[in-house]
Amino acid sequence: MNILLTGGAGYIGSHAAVVLTEAGHQVVILDNFCNSQLSVLERLAKILGKPVPFVEGDTRDTELVRKILKNYKIDAVMHFAGLKAVGQSVQKPIDYFDNNVAGTISLLQAMRANNIKMLVFSSSATVYGAPQYLPLDENHPTQAINPYGRSKLHIEEILSDIEASDSNWHIACLRYFNPVGAHESGIIGENPNDTPNNLMPYIAQVALGRLPYLNVYGNDYDTLDGTGVRDFIHVMDLAEGHLAALSFINQKSGLNIFNLGTGKGSSVLEMVKAFEGVSGKSIPLRVTNRRTGDVAACYARVDKSSTDLSWKATRTIQEMCSSTLNFQKNYKCNNLS
Repeated sequence: MNILLTGGAGYIGSHAAVVLTEAGHQVVILDNFCNSQLSVLERLAKILGKPVPFVEGDTRDTELVRKILKNYKIDAVMHFAGLKAVGQSVQKPIDYFDNNVAGTISLLQAMRANNIKMLVFSSSATVYGAPQYLPLDENHPTQAINPYGRSKLHIEEILSDIEASDSNWHIACLRYFNPVGAHESGIIGENPNDTPNNLMPYIAQVALGRLPYLNVYGNDYDTLDGTGVRDFIHVMDLAEGHLAALSFINQKSGLNIFNLGTGKGSSVLEMVKAFEGVSGKSIPLRVTNRRTGDVAACYARVDKSSTDLSWKATRTIQEMCSSTLNFQKNYKCNNLS
């Protein structure tokens, strides 16, 4: 199939580009590089042995998206483009609703104009809000507690209404848990333009001496070691989940929601210990106050994705840590102090 990847130069989109291309699909990337780098395209070409077609632009430019869909004879869209920092979303909610929700509406208008009705959407476990029970299954009530999560939930609701109005749509909403790690080549990985918001790239930069210490936000949670527990999933497992979802909706119409996680929770301190084991370096820590909106534990139930998609995350925490470190060593991403 010919597949448009919005935000395809970003962290998850770039890894999906590799998996999809290696599976025989033709991908086209649309990205505005607000949180990615143009050099990712060169890195993808090095991994794949050929350049990946791309257009620099924004999903909110409906006419541009319409032309891309037509000119490249696109069959399906994977929608990765979106702002994704929870803290930033609290500070700049208008930007998040404009970029994430309005950008998706623009994309859907362009898809409708070209009669393209196959979509894989990057959603998030943040749509669940504070867990009422664990593990979180797809039927858990949704109650996002920050603008980022609400933007994802609004989009899911829009997609539900679209599918209800037209049964010819084939949609998968993939609720990610905590993507980490990098491609085994060490050529692509998580490389935010600013100080990392996520745990793993932050730990890596501390290990490499680019940041002085890791902030641990609270050590008094009701968990085994007092630190927050999350479901960390290797980005390559996540990318393979997108390929599985595409194959699934190619055969099945309607709105289909899947958790993509490992089904296991790991604490912040467990991840630090694993990273220390892989890197051979001590990670300095500074315990500080809990962050508003953080929960003690959050991890997935993955029976549905395992059964319906014939997909399962297989890579270990050690592989997550070693691939992150390998990428950070290869690319001096943000030499922060």
